[in-house]
Amino acid sequence: MGKPIGVAIIGCGAIGGYLARSIDRGLAPGLKLKLLYDRNLEKARRLADSLASKPSVARSFQEILDAEDVDLVVEAASQGAVREYALRVLRSGKSLMVMSVGALTDIELYTRLKKAAEDRGVQLLIPSGAIAGLDAVKAARIAGIRSVTLTSRKPPRVFKDNPYVKSRGLDLSELKKPLVVYEGPAVEACRLFPFSVNVAATLSLASIGPDKVKVRIIADPDVPGNVHEILVEGEFGKMRCTTFNKPTPENPKTSFLAALSALANLRKLVERTHIGT
Repeated sequence: MGKPIGVAIIGCGAIGGYLARSIDRGLAPGLKLKLLYDRNLEKARRLADSLASKPSVARSFQEILDAEDVDLVVEAASQGAVREYALRVLRSGKSLMVMSVGALTDIELYTRLKKAAEDRGVQLLIPSGAIAGLDAVKAARIAGIRSVTLTSRKPPRVFKDNPYVKSRGLDLSELKKPLVVYEGPAVEACRLFPFSVNVAATLSLASIGPDKVKVRIIADPDVPGNVHEILVEGEFGKMRCTTFNKPTPENPKTSFLAALSALANLRKLVERTHIGT
């Protein structure tokens, strides 16, 4: 094996912390954690101090761009971070993994990021996240997809303090039965629920686009974690796929599978055998 891939992580919350600990424990062979960055500097320091490899803590985003030993930057912060940092990362000649995929429903931004990656010969990585079936969706797209619908059921606590839910006057604290809180295109779902429906964006980019993918978001007091059901129809036939997720202990809005998906994507960077689409 050659020189390890140097990794920097932006955002030290549930997913960023999980990935940092996983790389530190050797669960992504061939990768070495070099830098952590979070606008809450103390949070980044606490995470760094808990790791055996003792990665450095960046005081500014510019330190990541200037770090010659960083080959890959993992964004695990927010859609705002993607809009602010993503293009600069790719143009600096570093690969980028995006977790806050909702930002990429801005097709103009997505197009610019893809071009920057191509121009610099680096990678733009978008993990599957908390849904299954994207391998089949990507294959089906070759022959043509007619329709894609995503139905997401989430515990009511996930919507606490959501501005859109508040604007509708919905009190979900005493909810006794499922309630549809949103129904419409994926692009609007990602705007209104920026921290909880990144799967809608990922599915859109893999299929027919954020304006055409239909999304239903349901507050359901009977589900312990996020449940995502995908229905896809096209020339290949019809596919229905449901994922029952457990949340991460750190953040009930984040599915554990999303973190695992990111780790699997990192491991794939150095694997010589690839299974699945």
